[in-house]
Amino acid sequence: MAYKGRYRPSKPEKYKGDPTNIIYRSLLERRFMVYCDTHDSILEWNSEEVVVPYKSPIDNRYHRYFVDFWIRYKSADGTIRASLIEVKPYSQTQEPKKHVGSNKPIRRYLNEIMTWGVNQAKWKAAREYCLDRKWEFKILTEKQLT
Repeated sequence: MAYKGRYRPSKPEKYKGDPTNIIYRSLLERRFMVYCDTHDSILEWNSEEVVVPYKSPIDNRYHRYFVDFWIRYKSADGTIRASLIEVKPYSQTQEPKKHVGSNKPIRRYLNEIMTWGVNQAKWKAAREYCLDRKWEFKILTEKQLT
């Protein structure tokens, strides 16, 4: 079941964008929003405000990737850093495997392969975008957000 809603920050001054229009599309995204809003090490953050162009392997055309989060934070060593963060279920960060003799429908498997290819193209573009800006790109899953 997909969860979607509007997040209302307790510290709207930290949010760089419109703090009355913050949408989460999963409980993992909401959990990360709460973290950004409440942890003092997070100095600024936004959600789906950074757009990265990427070339899709499906249609070979350029599309826009709205990265889940941008954060500016104070690291443990005291330096100020910035990162783009993608929040995904762990299963979506792993290449789909077709199991021989599996009852997994072929259509579902093909859809997973296409989604995987598009995600790989998005993440490659995001890494390059970050490299140009001396930022980091991170993919967080439920393993990091528990």
